[in-house]
Amino acid sequence: MSGARTALGILVLLPAALGAVLLLAGRRADRIAGATAVFATAGAFALAVIVAGARPGLSLPFLSAVPGGELGFAVDGLSAVLVLMVTTVAGLITVFALVDLAATAARARFFGYFLLFIAAMLGTVTATTLPALLLAWEVMGATSYALIAYRWQHQGRVGAGTRAFVTTRAGDLGLYVAAGAALAGTGNLYLGGLATADGGWADAAAAGVLIAALGKSAQLPFSAWLSGAMAGPSPVSALLHSATMVAAGGYLLLRTQPLLAATGWAADAAAWAGALTALALGAVAVAQRDLKQLLAASTAAQIGFVVLAAGVGATAGGTGQLVAHAAVKAALFVAAGAWLTALGSKLLASLRGAVRRYPVLGVAATAAAFALAGLPPLSLWATKESILAETDDAALRMVGLAAAVLSAVYAGRILAVVLARPTGAEPLDAEEEGTRRVPAGATVVAVVLAIAAAGFGVLAVPAAARVLGDVLGVEAHPADGGDLILGGILAAVAAAATVAVGRARPGAFDALDRSPLGAWAGLGRLLSPRPAMAVARAVAFLDDRVVDAAVRGVARGVARVAVALGRADTDLVDGAVRATARAVRWAGAAARRPQTGLVHQYYVQAVAGLGVLLVLLLVVR
Repeated sequence: MSGARTALGILVLLPAALGAVLLLAGRRADRIAGATAVFATAGAFALAVIVAGARPGLSLPFLSAVPGGELGFAVDGLSAVLVLMVTTVAGLITVFALVDLAATAARARFFGYFLLFIAAMLGTVTATTLPALLLAWEVMGATSYALIAYRWQHQGRVGAGTRAFVTTRAGDLGLYVAAGAALAGTGNLYLGGLATADGGWADAAAAGVLIAALGKSAQLPFSAWLSGAMAGPSPVSALLHSATMVAAGGYLLLRTQPLLAATGWAADAAAWAGALTALALGAVAVAQRDLKQLLAASTAAQIGFVVLAAGVGATAGGTGQLVAHAAVKAALFVAAGAWLTALGSKLLASLRGAVRRYPVLGVAATAAAFALAGLPPLSLWATKESILAETDDAALRMVGLAAAVLSAVYAGRILAVVLARPTGAEPLDAEEEGTRRVPAGATVVAVVLAIAAAGFGVLAVPAAARVLGDVLGVEAHPADGGDLILGGILAAVAAAATVAVGRARPGAFDALDRSPLGAWAGLGRLLSPRPAMAVARAVAFLDDRVVDAAVRGVARGVARVAVALGRADTDLVDGAVRATARAVRWAGAAARRPQTGLVHQYYVQAVAGLGVLLVLLLVVR
């Protein structure tokens, strides 16, 4: 078991250490950067196989005074599936990056951040304590910024990375809220103990986790950052937006599903957030004319089904959706990147007939698009139907079903273009003229991913679904035959109709391209500088005129009270003390006067006193 614990530690540290070495070496390591990355990801995959079978745990000291304050990592059923998924896709995308990056590119910097990002994702899916999760979560966000803005010399790249970082970072604050709630409500920082928090602390923890997950997975209302993130290199899109960063939020909700269920409202909120994102971003995907933008919007939509699954408690279906989507979307992003390299464009109009031009890559991309459409017997058909089968709320299920049909429509838009007959020389994108050659490595990677995208359709078989449930330690509820048939028919009809319309009338979707949906339904304006400045000015006004004014008013009031109390102390208390002292001195002086030392005066005083007493007795009578 100690060997397995060592393997778990190396699984996270190997890519992190080699990534750091590449970053420190800089351009001097460009020649060996690719080979180093391949070695790191291959080693990580081998270690993932070991830990997935052994299920070890590992703890490193960090905050020793707090229970659960250590950096805890462990592999259970869910983590076992995720580490295999992450390392497999990461290894394949690393090969794609080797052939996609220009020979003169800063490879050490690219692969350095690439490996650090992979290490962060592996840390995220194996973390058992909140400090470990927060550390990995933060590194993931920072390296995603560096990867999206990798070509910083090009206009808009840094801005796109900044938007992604700031948006997800805003959501990440929810994890700190969850950590504080965990400490207050349970007295520890164990991730698995969140559901046991007392009273309102469980609600606070659930709210924090939900916000952090929605931000990382580009769910409503945080979806727009994913559009700008497409400015990153194609390998970055293929990794971040298939098996890693965008998937991390869905994973977190699946991991904390007991917390969502314990609060009740959080489970409902997650389910509706996922379903509405799948529907709204599916509509956005249909309206896109840029292939990478279409894939980005569809990524948020497909992860929406994972969030829906976490909300309704369909852990097996959600995990299957997460894995199947990783294979499907990675294959499509690899194809999009390869076509960008070959044809110099990512616009759908410029990709007409791409399948005929590059048959092997085209077949892989077509298979992945069929899976994205939800066509039987491919993967996303099986996983989406299993999630919808566990959705008891009729309204929620109808929204999910409509989102599934939209999946077939936006996949049909891709198929209508790439399966069409080429019309001759296609226009090249002015941004980056292509070489008209698809690298063989990209084709191999796309084929492997497409095979996986098709193969996961086996989850429609009840026996296979039960095996996944056993691995996860949950009960699987695969869709019955009627639901599978209905879902398959709807997807086939929607995809076929979209392809027919797209081929017969290529401009049929132009109106959608020019509509608000083409601009991501205006979600980007939520993150634009103008509203941000307006909010900042409003907050500044509130701070200056309300908060600061209140503080200054309290200070003035305290000063006035202090002056009044000082006067009262001087005039009343001290005055009373001084008056008492004067009276005592006068009484003492008066008492000393009769004490002359003369006996005859004492007799006179005694006679006078007795006379007064006699008069008093007579008067009283």
